[in-house]
Amino acid sequence: MKTVYKKRILPGGLRVIAHNMPDRESLALGVWIKVGGRDEAAKNKGIAHFLEHLVFKGTRKYSCRKIKESIEGVGGSLNGFTSEEVTCYLVKIPARFQDLALDVLSDMVKSPALPEREIVKEKTVILEEIKMYKDQPHSYVYELLDELLWPNQPIGWPVIGTHESVSRIGRRELLAFKQEFYTPKNIVISAAGSLDFDRLAKQSARAFSHKKEQASKAFDCAKESQGLPKLKIFHKDTEQTHLALGFHSFKRDDPLRHALGMLHIILGANMSSRLFNSLREKRGLAYEIGTQVKRFSDTGAFMVHAGIDNRRILETIKLILNELAKTKDKSVSSDEFKRAKEFYLGQMMLALEDTLEHMLWIGEYTATLDKTYTLEDLIKEVNRVTKQDIREAASRIFRENKINLALIGPVKKLEKHIFNQLKIN
Repeated sequence: MKTVYKKRILPGGLRVIAHNMPDRESLALGVWIKVGGRDEAAKNKGIAHFLEHLVFKGTRKYSCRKIKESIEGVGGSLNGFTSEEVTCYLVKIPARFQDLALDVLSDMVKSPALPEREIVKEKTVILEEIKMYKDQPHSYVYELLDELLWPNQPIGWPVIGTHESVSRIGRRELLAFKQEFYTPKNIVISAAGSLDFDRLAKQSARAFSHKKEQASKAFDCAKESQGLPKLKIFHKDTEQTHLALGFHSFKRDDPLRHALGMLHIILGANMSSRLFNSLREKRGLAYEIGTQVKRFSDTGAFMVHAGIDNRRILETIKLILNELAKTKDKSVSSDEFKRAKEFYLGQMMLALEDTLEHMLWIGEYTATLDKTYTLEDLIKEVNRVTKQDIREAASRIFRENKINLALIGPVKKLEKHIFNQLKIN
């Protein structure tokens, strides 16, 4: 039976999309705002994330404690996150509390109190969070890599902001940012689980009826000019060297997006992957080794991450690049192709059985692309992917002049030797 998503566009432009799963006991609900790190300038970097934190500190209707008790007191959970392109506030709750979930989330979004004392307190918390990430090489190395991939532009700056930018943000800036971006045209409400769609749409209309229609502001397109490999080293006396290797990749809805997903599986998404077998199983060069894909509206990145032996850095980098080159030079075997496709589809099927994952799936695509893909759509698209598509994806991504490598560890003296290793045939 084909999945059917119900969608309604309300006065003011707010969109509501839902998937009724009547056999579930739970409901997952998300309020998405199409704003994130890419919509910021250097002077207010981190403001979207800062505002997300503060929304949980109380509204005109609910105190900070009441927000948590209202949801957790009936067995639910509450969270939020900020990425480069969206901010999301979400709840998973027993389905009979649908009205409560939307009432709490909508009030958080439209009427946060933003008391001065909480702004001062939460600013300190975020500044400590920034320090924490810098003290964790396995996290900070990604920040260094993003700076290489997208230098001097918001998409390459940390979503959390910097010590300097967060320190400058005050209540006036937060209110102005909220007023500019937290508008109906920028908001999507997504839900999955046992739900009443008509009731959800009517309640959403009431919750945001006072908001004026306002055109959403588009962020600047990513700039990707790169003619030579780039290397960034952060010297630190660590027990192992942390590596993040990245290439510019495809945007969120690129025709080769599924081929890219399967390439990710073949190279580093699980314990059957080539990099895991080559570096960990055969040679013992790394405990942690894998790949990751980032997708945005106009760009993306393919990344390899690893924690490696300080004495075998050059050997490890060479082996990684050789494994990437093989996917350009020769098509994957029929058996490897079949396993990658089944893993890709199987992981998606398992995820979409969960109400929270399904809500996130339809919410993100609606907020970023104003499109919705069903599992049936996905299966049809993936079944059209060929081995040649995977090879084409690898050939377009893994180019020598597009290599970006970030390292954290005691490797300063090896900088010249490492740079000379950045070759991919």
